Amino acid sequence: MTYSFKEIFLTLQGEGGQAGRVAVFARFAGCNLWSGREQDRATAACTFCDTDFVGTDGENGGKFTTPAAVVAALDAQWGGIDAAEKSVVFTGGEPLLQLDAPLIAAAKAAGYFIAVESNGTIRAPSGIDWLCISPKGENRVHQTSGQELKLVWPQDNVDPAEFADMAFERFYLQAKDPLDQDPAVRAGHTQRVIDYCLTHPQWRMSVQTHKMVGLK
Repeated sequence: MTYSFKEIFLTLQGEGGQAGRVAVFARFAGCNLWSGREQDRATAACTFCDTDFVGTDGENGGKFTTPAAVVAALDAQWGGIDAAEKSVVFTGGEPLLQLDAPLIAAAKAAGYFIAVESNGTIRAPSGIDWLCISPKGENRVHQTSGQELKLVWPQDNVDPAEFADMAFERFYLQAKDPLDQDPAVRAGHTQRVIDYCLTHPQWRMSVQTHKMVGLK
């Protein structure tokens, strides 16, 4: 197995139930809902992604041929920080295209708390400490349990209520950031999230704090 990462970097988790936690973000290259090429966006299964997950040319990105090599790359970012707090967020793209049992076992053996951010179209392997599922469009969610369901909203033909009975510990709505960065559209999305959470207390509002403070 060769693991392809767009980038690997140390930061603070910016959103959802782990917001504020220091972690190494390990962004896998590739996704099953969009090629990452702008010319394919309009016909993709997910059309609003704003993340660059194409290739391995990002910060500390590359191809790793063993789980041990991946862990060494994580450790290089963690550096001298308290080893008892080691945390990694495997994200993407879609991390579950590549994240497998050997890599999970190696990261756990190295002392990492493992978080994963997935679109939910692929069932997750065991051993993950914090599983965040973020449904995209009308694509079927196969992973229906975990620590956190985080719905970026509004999305066409997507109603938060369709996820409310799934077996997650926490439910978050996060306002969709318009790709053209139109402030009026952003404000409208934010208000819809606020209004929904106010009348559906099962749901909490998630805010992208990392963007506010200038972190990745």
